[in-house]
Amino acid sequence: LVAQPVTVCAEQCDGRCFGPYVSNCCHRECAGGCFGPKDTDCFACTNFNDSGACVTQCPQPFVYNPTTFQLEHNPNAKYTYGAFCVKKCPHNFVVDHSSCVKACPSNKMEVEENHIKMCIPCTDICPKMCDGIGTGSLQTAQTVDSSNIEMFVNCTKINGNLIFLITGIKGPLLNNRFVACLLTASKGYLNIQSWPENMTDLGVFSNLVTIGGRTLYSGISLLILKQRWISSLKFQSLKEISAGNVYMTNNSQLCFYNTVNWTSLFRTSTQRVLIKNNRDPRECTQQRMVCDPLCSVAGCWGPGPDQCLSCKYFSRGKTCVKTNLILYVIVKHFCLHLKDGPNCVEKCPDGLQGANSFIFKYAETNNECHPCHPNCTQG
Repeated sequence: LVAQPVTVCAEQCDGRCFGPYVSNCCHRECAGGCFGPKDTDCFACTNFNDSGACVTQCPQPFVYNPTTFQLEHNPNAKYTYGAFCVKKCPHNFVVDHSSCVKACPSNKMEVEENHIKMCIPCTDICPKMCDGIGTGSLQTAQTVDSSNIEMFVNCTKINGNLIFLITGIKGPLLNNRFVACLLTASKGYLNIQSWPENMTDLGVFSNLVTIGGRTLYSGISLLILKQRWISSLKFQSLKEISAGNVYMTNNSQLCFYNTVNWTSLFRTSTQRVLIKNNRDPRECTQQRMVCDPLCSVAGCWGPGPDQCLSCKYFSRGKTCVKTNLILYVIVKHFCLHLKDGPNCVEKCPDGLQGANSFIFKYAETNNECHPCHPNCTQG
């Protein structure tokens, strides 16, 4: 073996140099040596890499103006993403101040502004974020089961994955409280390899809007495999699968899957769909397992006018309807007693103090409140 020459650095270089002279010191942000004196000549960075230059911190969103004594927006700001400075965080990450993170801290909540997901402080109680399988307090858990099901009660978002394996489903009796009416987002993946026999759909996820795909199962963010009981998905609120592929196979009773344009839910062109060996759509049609006539050609998640991806005519809340009965809905459905202007009231104003006089109103036959004649003094 030929001995490699060892460079002895000048004392001022703190042991990091590319030659023996004072002018051969590496930049202070270099780690592991360098081939020149500049911050772009480093083999690796001590802190962050900003477009090839090693820096102490990424360009911050605000800079101090010593003339005005104020912080001003920095047009050259970048976010910290691992050891790199980036102009934009990956779409399946969230911005916390000036960093790209997988999840907001407990005292902040995730919002979307100008198509950017970011963390903002909660004004009151934050929406409930819960650990998913393999994350935080459930780091060692393999599946949702009777020992952890209560940890999902009232959760609105899952920081991690939801995994249903036979070892959890076939264990002590489970219930569906943990997602009922609340769960809107899973930041990881949804993996269903086992499901209760008495539940023929996935309607417990009816409020699920986003599958984040920040962590994936072999590249997959939605996996439904070998379920003999599930006949429909009922993902009626699902709008986005941010990352990862869809794998849905060998579900012998599953219908409606073929009506959905899955790519419309994807955020990237690299995402893929593999759906095969589910129930033959012709059998589904014979069994009248088809989209409701009020659904558009965009498809549906299951039977009924509340499972449409979009409506053929009009929508009322999450349900498709044939006629637009907005006025009827406001008066008849929304006001239990009487209607005073745009507001629903229990009784019409009777001697309330106004700006210049007392206000008296009476109820018409249509249950709307109308002012009494100006000459009336007691209603």
